[in-house]
Amino acid sequence: MSRIVEDRVVIVTGAGQGLGRAHAVALAEAGAHVVVNDVGAAAEEVAAAIVAAGGSAHACVADVADWEQSQGLIATAVERFGRLDALVNNAGIVRDRMLVSMSEEEWDQSARVNLKGHFCPLRHAASYWRERAKAGEEVRARVVNTSSGAGLLGSVGQGNYAAAKAGIAAMTLVAAAELGRYGITANAIAPAARTPMTEAVFAEAMRAPEDGFDAMDPANVSPLVVWLASVESGAVSGRVFEVEGGVIGVMDGWQFGPRAKQDQRWDPVELGAVVTKLIEQAPTPAPVYGGSNDA
Repeated sequence: MSRIVEDRVVIVTGAGQGLGRAHAVALAEAGAHVVVNDVGAAAEEVAAAIVAAGGSAHACVADVADWEQSQGLIATAVERFGRLDALVNNAGIVRDRMLVSMSEEEWDQSARVNLKGHFCPLRHAASYWRERAKAGEEVRARVVNTSSGAGLLGSVGQGNYAAAKAGIAAMTLVAAAELGRYGITANAIAPAARTPMTEAVFAEAMRAPEDGFDAMDPANVSPLVVWLASVESGAVSGRVFEVEGGVIGVMDGWQFGPRAKQDQRWDPVELGAVVTKLIEQAPTPAPVYGGSNDA
C-alpha cells in the first residue's frame, strides 16, 4: 500500500477487532501514526502488533460514549503525536430484536454506543480543529463515520441499530456543512464485511472462500477509509459510501420527490387520490433488509 497518509495522526475507535482493527492496520501500513481505541485489552494487542510490524501506534482504552473519556481520547492523540489529523469513528454494537420484543435497555445501549459514541469523539475533535483554525493554522482534518445499510434502508430485527446508524448518516451531513469552514471534511461509509458483529447474522453468506478473493474480508473496506483520511480527499465531504468486497458506491439519500400543491388547506377526503398519484409518480423505494418484497 502506498504511504498516502504519511505522518498523519489518526484515531480509530472500536479498533480492537473486525473493521476497526483492519482500518488501524491499513492506516499504519500507509504511514499514519494510529491511536488504537477500544474498551478492553484488545486495543493494546492491536497497537503492539502494529509496532511489531514496523508501524507507529498507541493504544487508548476509553469509552467513546463517555463525554470525558472521549475528550481524553482526543487529548491522548495530541499529547502522544503532537496533533490530530483524522478521526475514524467505527465503534459499535448490535442488540438485535424485533420492535415488539425490544427492551428499553436494548434500545438505550444501541443508541449510546452507536450514535453517542460517534458524537462525543467528533464533538471534541471538531473543537480541537476549530481552535487550530482560529489560531491561523492550516487545518486539513478528516472525519470518517461508520453508518450501515441498515441505517440507510432499514433492517428487520434491528430497529434500534438502524435508527442509530441513520442518525450517524444524518449527523455526517450536518458535520460536513458546519465544519467545512474550518478545513474539516466529514464522510461516512456503509460497509459490509465479516466481523464479530455480523457473523451470527449472515453466517453462511459470509463464510470465507477456500480460495480466490474473499469479498467479506474486513480489510477490503479499509482502503477507502485510508483515502478518506488522507489529504487527497479534501474535495469530498458530506457523502456516504457503500463498501463491500471490491465494490465502492455512493449512496443516494433522501431527495425531494413529486409534490401536489394548492393555495388552501387540504381536505382529508381529497388526500387519498392525491397521495395515490404522488406514490405512482415517485420511484419505488429500495426494500428493507429482511423484509417482504411482495408489498
